Parts: sequence; structure tokens; C-alpha cells
Amino acid sequence: MVKLTLYGIDPSPPVRAVKMTLAALQIAYKYVQVNVLKGEQLSPAYLEKNPQHTVPMLEDDSARFWDSHAIMAYLVRKYAKDDALYPKDYYKRALVDQRLHFESGVVFANALISITKMVLFHGKTEVPKERLEAIVEAYEFVEVFLKDQDYIAGDQLTIADFSLIASISSMVAYVEIDSIKYPKLTAWINRMQQFPFYAENEKGARLFVASVKKAKFTVAP
Repeated sequence: MVKLTLYGIDPSPPVRAVKMTLAALQIAYKYVQVNVLKGEQLSPAYLEKNPQHTVPMLEDDSARFWDSHAIMAYLVRKYAKDDALYPKDYYKRALVDQRLHFESGVVFANALISITKMVLFHGKTEVPKERLEAIVEAYEFVEVFLKDQDYIAGDQLTIADFSLIASISSMVAYVEIDSIKYPKLTAWINRMQQFPFYAENEKGARLFVASVKKAKFTVAP
């Protein structure tokens, strides 16, 4: 019997990526909400389990992980019926890993979370234009990745798609996607929305976008 506990908050893109993976693998788990805006991740009990005080965090009996990419890869390797979502083939896996690093370093860290910290966590009323330009650059990269393929790491759905769709469906709160300029990106988003597991992303993405829209900020020239 699988005894998994996932700690997170629905608006968080990394949490949503893990929830999509769990749904795609049809794994039962307990979900514990952690309100990061109220600092619940800084409680002594949480810090004892996760000194980095981040979400998501997964508990599998005594094992604990708190990076979404590590969690998704672990879930596929341990619980999936096959390796489709995280291939064993060296080349295919390297492509997935590259896209995951791209998501964490370029899309999430450089584009999404940098502006989100300003707007939602620090209450900044003015953000640099370069932050929005970083989001546009991320869209352009993904459009290129999808030039000759249906999914982020090839013609097969992988955990890289979960990770990127969670972040990109959040970035639209800052910069909407032009379907004419980015037809491949738009088609990929529509394709992802057709999967049953996408419901695990949809609610949290709506909450994230709504929070950003409520914030009052301007873009510095």
C-alpha cells in the first residue's frame, strides 16, 4: 500500500507539476496544505522535515524530497508501470533533464518567481520591464523547442511537460500569450489541457492568476 503525503499550496507551479504527475500515475496520496504567505513553512515542525522550508515536499514513509523535479522523477521510477514519463534511454532522459533544468533555471527562477516575489511576497508597486521581457524570452524558447514535435522533450509526454505547463500557465498572469506569434506554444497548451490530469493544474493556475491580477503594480520603463 502506497503511503504518500504531499505538502504544498495549490497556486504553486511546482506543487501543481507534482500533483499532475501523481494524477497521471493514478497514485493515491494525502495532501497537506501549507500556507506559505502566512509562513507556515517556517514552523519548527516543518523545518525539522524540510530545512529549506519549500513546497512541494513529498513524504514516502521515512523518505522525504522537496524539489518538484526530484519528486516527479522519483515517482515515475518507483511507481510507474513503464518509463514513458521519464525514459530510461540515455538520450531521451537527457532531453527531459535538459528541459527540466531549463524550466527551473530560465522559466521559473529567472522569469516567474523573480517577479512574483516582488508582486505577491514583497508588495512592490513597480517592477522592472526586464522581468516581463524574461517571460517573453521564455515563451520564445518554448516555441522553438516545439517547432517539430508535440511535446517539450520530443513526441512523447514526459514530466518536463508537467513542469513547464505549470509555470507557463502562471506566467500568463503577467504576459498573455499571442497565439499568432506563438502557434506551437498555443497548440501545446491546448493539447495539455485535454488530459484528465490537467485538472490538477487548472484550479491552482486560476488562483495564481487571480492573485496577480488583484495586485496593483506598474512596469518601470
